[in-house]
Amino acid sequence: MLTLEQLYGINSNHTEQIAGERDGVRLQEPVAQAYIAMRDAAADAGITMAIASAFRDFERQRTIWNRKFNGEAPLYNDRGELLDATNLSVGEKIEAILTWSALPGASRHHWGTDFDVYDPTPFSTGERKLELIPAEYQESGPCYELHQWLIKHARDFGFFFPYARYQGGVAAEPWHLSQQHLANQAHAEINVEQLTNVLTKYDVAGREYVIEQLAEIKHRYIDSICNADITSGDIWFG
Repeated sequence: MLTLEQLYGINSNHTEQIAGERDGVRLQEPVAQAYIAMRDAAADAGITMAIASAFRDFERQRTIWNRKFNGEAPLYNDRGELLDATNLSVGEKIEAILTWSALPGASRHHWGTDFDVYDPTPFSTGERKLELIPAEYQESGPCYELHQWLIKHARDFGFFFPYARYQGGVAAEPWHLSQQHLANQAHAEINVEQLTNVLTKYDVAGREYVIEQLAEIKHRYIDSICNADITSGDIWFG
């Protein structure tokens, strides 16, 4: 069970550095061990795997959020098309941000259970830059083979894709993996009252609107994930 500070990304002491990953890539210890086992299994199959982003604290998420809200970073619709932020209302702007970036305090990356994975080999020369866009994981994309391997094997290590496909909230993220058991525990603890209390303490752009709409935001962007339980009849990996 995570503390409130860990749950909402204020504290990082529930995570540890992952062996073999670049400095600062952190997960909960059992998640890290499961990831390492999966990475080794992929390597045995000739597939290279690395983590682009794992634990992300509240302040990092707040910086991403505020830059997008203030026009310092681009906004996209659910199809990945660039939007003109100057023509968007506050609500439309926040909806566009939430499609691709979590609300500070509500990111699954706070929990140390979730991470973004990619194949580093096509990017090793520096000529190509990882963008974390769906096209990179589709056929002919640089991370396609890795994604196909994960579709077949990630479940064996306890992982699933919470954003396997677009469901009207967060856009499809074929790079985002979640450790089912621990992430489900954390997800169940998130509530509007606690999140409101966290947001009121920090300078989060558009905070007044966000707090007013927080119940709907939670329903649409936090709770609406792809079901990892294959017995439910849902599709595991999009």
